[in-house]
Amino acid sequence: MSNYSNQVPNPRPLRLACPTLQVVCRRAKHVGQANFQNFWSLGIGHCLEIRSIRSIRVILVCLFAYLLICLLPKKVLANMQSDNYVLQMPNLNYASGDIGSSAYKLGFTGGELAVGPYSKTGYKLGAGFWYIKTITPFSFTVSNSVIEFDVLSTDQPKTASTTLTVSAGGSGGYQVTAEENHEMMVYSVGALIPDITGDNSDITEDTAGKWTEITTYGFGYSLYGNDVVTPFPTAAPPNYTDFKQFANTSKSETPKVIMTSDQVGKNREAEVVYKINISAVQSAGRYQNVITYIATPTY
Repeated sequence: MSNYSNQVPNPRPLRLACPTLQVVCRRAKHVGQANFQNFWSLGIGHCLEIRSIRSIRVILVCLFAYLLICLLPKKVLANMQSDNYVLQMPNLNYASGDIGSSAYKLGFTGGELAVGPYSKTGYKLGAGFWYIKTITPFSFTVSNSVIEFDVLSTDQPKTASTTLTVSAGGSGGYQVTAEENHEMMVYSVGALIPDITGDNSDITEDTAGKWTEITTYGFGYSLYGNDVVTPFPTAAPPNYTDFKQFANTSKSETPKVIMTSDQVGKNREAEVVYKINISAVQSAGRYQNVITYIATPTY
């Protein structure tokens, strides 16, 4: 007889870094968010380019600029800061701000030259338009922090599951990766339940394979739901015969993507199904490891 528990480690503080945000969810229902104001945005570039020296055009442009600058709400430049940075002037336009009524909200900039996306090794720049403005804040939740299989018996596979939920409003979508710290282990003696290799000995952290026989032993996972990677199904019915190994960081294996999308999405859900089975020669003990899920949005 053997006991098993699978734990997600304690939470770490959420850090926001441009241009990407990475959130490590270490406990159930821990949500990492990059909260942006919920209003539509509009970028205006070259809107005041003067191609004529006619006096009437100069007068109109100056009047328009005066009205924008003088009649805007006082809160034109926001003081944006965290423990790691301070942005005293978040835009370099001649006018910007938030305007609205009971029916709409609009954030705008005006007058920036050379609008468009620019990039080079080490940085990305979106000039003139609010590229990261989103009405869907990023969030990531894990439904449970501990998986208990209780007592295991020979040739009697057990399963349990975790639900992952992601909302991502960035233009580049998101991805979720998974990894384990090591194979299922009794820490006091070092006994292991190996990662599953499958009925045909073809399962790895990169390759899914069949696992239906009760005489196939090990630990692995299957997937079902929104944005999961192939060959796992994204629509009903679920298929819990294909399994993979978790990437094992103790063997220097790279964390593997299990959910991914390049689209904006809200409450995207996937179910991770864990499966374990032991043989008659498996040593008794309390086996455990830690599974880490990392969700990363892209803007």
